[in-house]
Amino acid sequence: MIAFNQKFTTALPIIEKIQAAGFEAYFVGGCVRDALLNKEINDVDIATSAFPAEVKKIFPKTIDVGIEHGTVMVLSKDDSYEVTTFRTESTYQDFRRPDQVVFVRSLEEDLKRRDFTVNALAMDQEGQVIDYFDGVNDLKRGLIKAVGSPEERFFEDALRMMRGVRFVSQLDFIMDNETENAIHKHHALLENIAVERIQVEFMKLLLGRGRQKALKAFIQTELYRYCPGLSLYKNELESFAALEGRIPTRLAAWTMLLFMLKKSEDEVETFLREWKCSKKELQRVKTAYIALQQRIKEPLNRLFLYQSGYEIALEVEYMLPFFNRESDTAYLEELNASLPIKSKHEIVVSGHDLLQQFDAKPGKWLGEALDKIETAILLGEVANERVQLINWADSHLEKNRGN
Repeated sequence: MIAFNQKFTTALPIIEKIQAAGFEAYFVGGCVRDALLNKEINDVDIATSAFPAEVKKIFPKTIDVGIEHGTVMVLSKDDSYEVTTFRTESTYQDFRRPDQVVFVRSLEEDLKRRDFTVNALAMDQEGQVIDYFDGVNDLKRGLIKAVGSPEERFFEDALRMMRGVRFVSQLDFIMDNETENAIHKHHALLENIAVERIQVEFMKLLLGRGRQKALKAFIQTELYRYCPGLSLYKNELESFAALEGRIPTRLAAWTMLLFMLKKSEDEVETFLREWKCSKKELQRVKTAYIALQQRIKEPLNRLFLYQSGYEIALEVEYMLPFFNRESDTAYLEELNASLPIKSKHEIVVSGHDLLQQFDAKPGKWLGEALDKIETAILLGEVANERVQLINWADSHLEKNRGN
């Protein structure tokens, strides 16, 4: 029995209304698992014997979010709930999507197609857990085990192999031997999966409490060979797995991985593009990577801090203990407070001012001049004061005037 928290209590009227219409309905999957583990529940999933058209008749407001797979979003007051029909799936020709989805009335048939026993759990409206595959016992043992035949589960969806090692990390569990052996045997199936889907699982793996043992499983099963830019880096990944501590953010995860892979600054962009990272994330990681390489050698100076930005520089400080270096956030805060400017927009002279001062024409020289002024301010060579900056520019930029 599970004591309902607010998420379950709020969603209970949805289940009760489906049952009142003559159908079965249960909470299923990760929300039941997390409730049993006393973990925070973000969303609840509901499965029902009602077919999509029947669900839509029960509720006045619905959205067809994935109706071909049996999922209807039910809108209720300020909340929304995904309600999915019990289903079975046919063969999988591409190791990603079923050739055919068949709606059924049996909860057991529905749970049978799920990936791991700890996710193949259901709960009724009274908090009673329905467990056909010994998932509760596997939760107690801290075990990630495929439902039924692991080979069949991975042939149905090869991403489940990545999900397996991700759950090892996220839940801080160990993997069942038969399940791990099946992943090792069929790791090449991962090349059928889109990088975007692999990235989601890989990042959750890196951010989990059990990252070290999950990375070891990731390496031992050879899944790494089918991930962008990792196939030749087994030793480096093993060193990465040996780092003590929990990685706090995506930025830290990517930055530390790049550092352990010993990627050059020129290789960073290609690596992250292969992983389908956004342009914004790519730029932030590249900035953090440059700052980490510098910070490992010595404390950042004002120019490095300015170029990195305080937020990224602070994250870099938090990465240092992973590499047996002491972080010094107090020094960083003092250094940040001492910056004469926080951005180029704070410089009190503009390009227009320089054009007037030099009676010059616009050109490439102008941007270079402003960059030099910016650096001079940060290095303390000149104060950010209009007259001083004009005088400094007049004596230091004479050769760069555009006339």
